[in-house]
Amino acid sequence: MAGRMVVGSAALAGLVRPASAPDPAGGHRVLPVAPELTGLLPNRGLRRGSTVAVATGQPRRSGGTSLVLALLAEASRAGSWCAVVGVPTFGAGAAAEYGIALDRLALVPNPGPEWATVVAALIDGVDVVVTAVPAAVSASVANRLAARARQRGSVLVPYGRWDGADVTLQVVRGVWEGLGPGRGRLRRREVTVSARGRGAAARPKEVKVWLPGDGLTRVIPRPAATSVASVTGRSAAGRLRPVPPAGPSDPVGRRGTLTLVGPA
Repeated sequence: MAGRMVVGSAALAGLVRPASAPDPAGGHRVLPVAPELTGLLPNRGLRRGSTVAVATGQPRRSGGTSLVLALLAEASRAGSWCAVVGVPTFGAGAAAEYGIALDRLALVPNPGPEWATVVAALIDGVDVVVTAVPAAVSASVANRLAARARQRGSVLVPYGRWDGADVTLQVVRGVWEGLGPGRGRLRRREVTVSARGRGAAARPKEVKVWLPGDGLTRVIPRPAATSVASVTGRSAAGRLRPVPPAGPSDPVGRRGTLTLVGPA
């Protein structure tokens, strides 16, 4: 069975080490994310103790689940434990395709009325906890869970509306690729992800990425003092241009890369 299914705090005993305990990589305070997402986060990764919300939009076009998978992938590959609570449609197969280690993934599809208790227990022992946000969650419960994440050194990732998050990410636009004239299949989607928050994340940001990604997008900022004019007389800053596929000598091995040229 892909992943682990656990219910209640008792089932978690002995399953994972505490998130705040030293890990083989040295217990870094910032967990890695995909390179194309680093510019959206104030610490260029998932800072332990923080709350990073993923807002949802229209169900059929939001891209929120793909964004959650992209957020988890690098941390999971680096050895972190992850958990997903209250998302019964979460696909373990899709998670594996993104590079998430299924043997370090705990799944609680239906936490029931003890949702807050289950999330709190996972925060105590898992590095990154993703949870769908119940419609009736109170501000006091949300604040207690965020405070618990700060104390335990876990990263809380609410999936849905969550006031007071350190950073809130949301897919605001998306275009599918793969369909040709009358035929083809949907393969991936170019999406625009926005970030807003407080403190170091107070300034809104946007970036274009491919979902699924696999490192197919590079975000290359141009120095602010440099301005490139296009043939139309308009500035080319902040516009996307295609980059030829990587050759055999390219150690990164990215293909179909997009480059975002603009100020940092």
